[in-house]
Amino acid sequence: QVRLVESGGGLVQAGGSLRLSCVASGRTFNNYYMGWFRQAPGKERESVARITWRSDITVYADSVKGRFTISRDNAKNTVYLQMNSLTPDDAGVYYCAASEFGWPTITSADCWGQGTQVTVSS
Repeated sequence: QVRLVESGGGLVQAGGSLRLSCVASGRTFNNYYMGWFRQAPGKERESVARITWRSDITVYADSVKGRFTISRDNAKNTVYLQMNSLTPDDAGVYYCAASEFGWPTITSADCWGQGTQVTVSS
């Protein structure tokens, strides 16, 4: 099974940017569909962005389209989430997730990272 470790979270002012990274170890990273999710206090975890193992398809939540970009570098076993024009509504714990046979979802991802906190000040 793949193990995932996120990094890159922090405190940023509204309008600022952050880049999150998720490094995978264990099984072959190239075979996995990857996703970023987030969870704000008192809210359910939600999908933010997803990417196929070949990077030929990306999917974004409507709330982040045009501001966030998911990408991956299979040679580095890493998936990224570039977040621009951040707002307080983007704050929360961001998790990466992996699935070998299809899109990772909240209920069906094969594995999850421990999360990284993103705080956006207004």
